[in-house]
Amino acid sequence: MVRVLQPIPFESIKLVVFDLDGTLIDSARDLCNSVNAALAHMDRPPLPDKIIAGFVGNGAPMMVRRSLAVENNVPVEQVDEHELATAYSFFLDHYREHKLDFTYAYDGALESLAALATRPDGIQRSMAVLTNKPVRPARAICDGLGMGSYFLRIYGGDSFPLKKPDPLGLRTLMEEAGAQPAETVMIGDSKVDVLTARNAGAWSLGCQFGFGPQNLMETPPDVVVDSAFSWTTVLNPAKIDLRQLP
Repeated sequence: MVRVLQPIPFESIKLVVFDLDGTLIDSARDLCNSVNAALAHMDRPPLPDKIIAGFVGNGAPMMVRRSLAVENNVPVEQVDEHELATAYSFFLDHYREHKLDFTYAYDGALESLAALATRPDGIQRSMAVLTNKPVRPARAICDGLGMGSYFLRIYGGDSFPLKKPDPLGLRTLMEEAGAQPAETVMIGDSKVDVLTARNAGAWSLGCQFGFGPQNLMETPPDVVVDSAFSWTTVLNPAKIDLRQLP
C-alpha cells in the first residue's frame, strides 16, 4: 500500500536518508531484552516488550529513562539521574554484546536499497542512515546485516550535539552529499523522522510497519507505505515491483 498525501518528485531526489530502528531493521527484541537486563540489574521487574518498543525513537538514553519512569511511576523528568546513568551504562554494555541476537532487516529493505542506489534516469543517488541510536552499534548492525556498503554515511544519536528531530544531522548529510532540501527525502517510521524532514525542509516518507505507527500521522509525512518494497514504488516508479522477482 502506498498512500500519497503530497507527491514526492522522484526524478529530482539525490539523497535518501533512512532511520534505522523500525525502518530498515526490526531490532525490537534485542532492544527490549537489553532494557530488561538493565532493569534486572537495578532489581526492577521486567516491562512488556510492547511498552519498551513504544519508547524507541528519541535515543537510547530516553528509552531507558522512560522505562525507569514507568517502573518508578514518576514523570520522565523526575527519574533519578544517578539511577539513570547506572541503568544506561549496563544497557549499553549488554546491547553491544547482543545487538544482533534477533535483529533482522525488514522484508524488502535490502532489495530496495539496491534498487534505489540508481535513479530511473541512471544517475547515482547518495544514501545515508540518520538514527538516534548510538553510532557504534548502528554501524555494526548495518555491516552485520550486509547493508553498510550502501551508505555514504551512518550517523547516530551521539554523532552530533543534537538528536532528531533537530535538523542538524540531516542538514550535515545534505551538505556532504551536495543535495538541496528539495532533492532530499527522509524515510522513517515515526513523527520524529517526519519532523526531522520538515525542520530541514526535506521530503518525508513514512513507514507504517515500524515501531512508531501510533504517532506517525500526528505530523503526516508526504507519502505513507506499509512495506519496504514500496520505497521503490515511490522513488523508482519505473522499476518493476520487487516482490514479483523470483
